[in-house]
Amino acid sequence: MRKRSLLFGAALVLAPFLTTVSPAQAVVGGHESTRAYSFMGSFQPAYPAPPRPDGHGCGVEVLAPQWVLTASHCAGKNPTVAKVGVPRGWKVRVGSLDTGSGEVAEVDHYYRLSNYQEEGGIWGRDLALMHLRTPVRAKPVRIASATPRPGTPVRIVGWGMTCDDIADLTCFPTRLREADTVVQPLSACPSAAKTGELCVGSRDGGVAASNMDSGGPVLVREGGRWAVAGVVSGPGGDRAPTLYTDATRHAAWINGIISGRKVPPDDRIPNVEGAVNLGDCVGSVVRTAVSRPDDPALLLTNGHCVQGTRPAPGTALADRPADRLAPIADRQGYPRVTALATRLVYATMTGTDIALYRLNRTYAQLAARGAKVFRLATAPVRAGDRLTLAYTTRRMKCTAEAVVGHLSEGGYRQDDAIRYATAKDCAPVHGMSGSALLTRDGTTVAGIHNTHNEAGERCTDDNPCEVSPNGAVTSVKGRSYGQQVHLIGACLSRGSRLDLSRKGCTLPKPN
Repeated sequence: MRKRSLLFGAALVLAPFLTTVSPAQAVVGGHESTRAYSFMGSFQPAYPAPPRPDGHGCGVEVLAPQWVLTASHCAGKNPTVAKVGVPRGWKVRVGSLDTGSGEVAEVDHYYRLSNYQEEGGIWGRDLALMHLRTPVRAKPVRIASATPRPGTPVRIVGWGMTCDDIADLTCFPTRLREADTVVQPLSACPSAAKTGELCVGSRDGGVAASNMDSGGPVLVREGGRWAVAGVVSGPGGDRAPTLYTDATRHAAWINGIISGRKVPPDDRIPNVEGAVNLGDCVGSVVRTAVSRPDDPALLLTNGHCVQGTRPAPGTALADRPADRLAPIADRQGYPRVTALATRLVYATMTGTDIALYRLNRTYAQLAARGAKVFRLATAPVRAGDRLTLAYTTRRMKCTAEAVVGHLSEGGYRQDDAIRYATAKDCAPVHGMSGSALLTRDGTTVAGIHNTHNEAGERCTDDNPCEVSPNGAVTSVKGRSYGQQVHLIGACLSRGSRLDLSRKGCTLPKPN
């Protein structure tokens, strides 16, 4: 696996626009542009919103009146990470030196050349085209006729960060910056550069692109005019130039779409309604048989997904303050309602792996806004049950292969864990913790995904093992597990209150 990040931030699935790059780069070593490039633009999506006041997220280049070029990972900021589709709330500003002025156009379609799930991944193919709802007057730029050789003089431009501190607003330039530099041999970019990429900038990284320069161009002179040779993809290494995807290698793909001769169809968007993106985990809003419309809504996720210190083995956390956003997805993955988790009601990693948060919205308020609320199961999952793992970008079809008496991982033990049958369409990965396991009706949460065996080790972190009644240990690389949730309802009373003394409540108590 290539150990390289991107210059806008990690994508996944719903991730920030920013990643740390050292040393501070940006179009550093250059200066503010004194003349506007009519084709240069700023991509400013409403969701997910970039972490800067001007709304800039990536660079774009106008190739035709209704077409702009950028990086694939910039257009990957749609909730379901589809390659081709219709975005919501995306716009570009073009033809101005300033991110707050220039022509504004709405993006009504996008076409990505690659994504992470494909064989070969995104590197060297990090390109995307965006179609604009209305034409812009900006004069387009063309794709260069050939790959520039090492030593070729080039110009880089962009609104990327000029320093690394995201709390310092002066790190976010609103005026376009530029620098003249050269193409380097790929060996000068040590971060696993590959064929199809350009290494651009000074060898010490003093002149290079930066965070939020992604999608911006490296320009060459052809016939006295600028032409785009590539777009910013990712850093080339510590104190090194930047890696760009070579756009000249994909001119046929670009021209086929812009001309209308070879336009790929839209991806099928899965229904991901109700998934709550918690950053590194997933949640879902659940109600029990005693929940009333005016009760505060409850958010369910894993105990290991709590913020701060996790509950220790053999114990639990209860009634703790919380401050956590909970965007509840609509069918296409965009937030239908964004609530705030104000209280950690309960969390444990013993016996099961669950956490419950109380939201600042009632069930009635969520219903009025059309947010999906699931029912909490009252019966355990059994071997053979068919389940749907409800992640934020897709739905996985899983089958409960077995119910494991004892599951051990990193000093914790869970009882009656759900082992999924090994299948191509049921292969959870990191980041899917807390995803609801839905029954066939699609509205009942029967369990939540919490772990998988990553390396085949025995009972260590990220390597759960099964422990039989006689103490025999089984550890199989690739096996995935979820946790039962039917125990929760017995411990809740009206008002979304936790009562661990209720009859039938067997959840571990806090120390």
